[in-house]
Parts: sequence; C-alpha cells; structure tokens
Amino acid sequence: MRISLDPEQCYGSGDCVHRAPSVFTQVDGLGAVIPGREHAVDAPRVREAVEGCPSAAITLTRTDTEEARD
Repeated sequence: MRISLDPEQCYGSGDCVHRAPSVFTQVDGLGAVIPGREHAVDAPRVREAVEGCPSAAITLTRTDTEEARD
C-alpha cells in the first residue's frame, strides 16, 4: 500500500501530523507525507489519520506488486 496526500484537497488542519507524526508533516501549512514514508501504512495511527482527515485528502492505494499477487 502507498500513502498519498492531495495538497489541492488538504486545508491544513494538521490532524494527520498529530495522529501519525512519523509519517506526516506540514509544508507551507498543508499536510504532506514525509519523503521515504510513503509505504509506512503499518506505522502507528496511519489508518486513523486517513479515516479522520477532515478534508479526505489522504488515500491508501495498492502498489503494482500487490496487484500482481492478487
């Protein structure tokens, strides 16, 4: 799985950073995934951050290798 955050949809509540600071940060007031942490789906509270994002800007998507296994 890959974590992505749409900066066009984010309005900068910072909720993701508070829930999963090892994966998310803020850049210019908007949420962002820390470089290199795009696949840290199992990090504590990532799924909570995705589900709790007030702007629904965070998504989890399957990677090509995961799709090939199905």
